[in-house]
Amino acid sequence: QVQLVESGGGLVQTGGSLKLSCEVSGGTFSRYAMAWFRQAPGKDREFVARISWSGGRTNYADIGKSRFTISRDQVKNSVYLQMNSLSPEDTYVYYCAADSPPHSGDSTSPATYDYWGQGTQVTVSS
Repeated sequence: QVQLVESGGGLVQTGGSLKLSCEVSGGTFSRYAMAWFRQAPGKDREFVARISWSGGRTNYADIGKSRFTISRDQVKNSVYLQMNSLSPEDTYVYYCAADSPPHSGDSTSPATYDYWGQGTQVTVSS
């Protein structure tokens, strides 16, 4: 059974940084493309960033293109999201997700992803 566990969320002031982590177990991590999404209460889940199974390709939503960096560590079976210059508009629950083969290009749709973590809350104070 594939499990994704996020960590690293918390409370940070405007302009601050956070690094989210997501550890994957129960599957072959190196086969999954990985992504981060975020969601506010009552709203749809929103794409943030995606990294290919090899780590060789990344894509970002406009919201994070210059501020967020997605990366992965194949040894630690983990994917990360470094977030800089945070603002209150970045206050969401952040989820990591895994896309098992065959991969769906650079998909930004939540429906593409097969496995999800439980989410980690990020709150940015003004």
